[in-house]
Amino acid sequence: MPTNEEITRHHDDPPGLDAFVDPSAQQPYEIKVVEYDDDWPAAFERVATQIREALGDRVLELNHVGSTSVPGLPAKPVIDIDLVVADPADEPAYIPDLEAAGFVHTVREPWWHEHRLVKGAEPLAHVHIFGPDCPEVIRHRMFHDWLVEHADEREQYAAAKRAAAAEMNARPGGGTGMDYNRHKQPVVREIHDRMFRAHGMLP
Repeated sequence: MPTNEEITRHHDDPPGLDAFVDPSAQQPYEIKVVEYDDDWPAAFERVATQIREALGDRVLELNHVGSTSVPGLPAKPVIDIDLVVADPADEPAYIPDLEAAGFVHTVREPWWHEHRLVKGAEPLAHVHIFGPDCPEVIRHRMFHDWLVEHADEREQYAAAKRAAAAEMNARPGGGTGMDYNRHKQPVVREIHDRMFRAHGMLP
């Protein structure tokens, strides 16, 4: 299992490295943050079924994460999923089968827990691929539970998401998902730090 230090560490992308396999993923677009949709859990189950049918027992763990997994939280209408495989760096072991199932390999970040990202189109989904005992997978589960349990933190995060979307959409052509994430990152990290302290993981 990861240590508390590994779980609580915030990561920034190293300068000069390009994570995008699919260059089109960097194009700006209108950022939409919509109210929570009761259909999002069912949408996750549809994507999860696609992944399990494509990979079988290579799926070690599959979790609905991100804002669409938190009842009552506004979100971009994109289903975020954590997929755990034995070795995310071994792309031939799983990427071709996911692509055959209709997913598009978009991101490769070996410097960040060997993270890979594939996108699904119907429903729109981002599948984040990590390895066993990855600190980021633990962070995602903890953040989900914390937001479910703390309405005040949920409201602060919702306000940050709306402000980030408004800032991106004030630009000609909108913004990118990376820009949107960077804009709300300070609030996300504040919430994480309060969460970690409440769990005795930070002084």
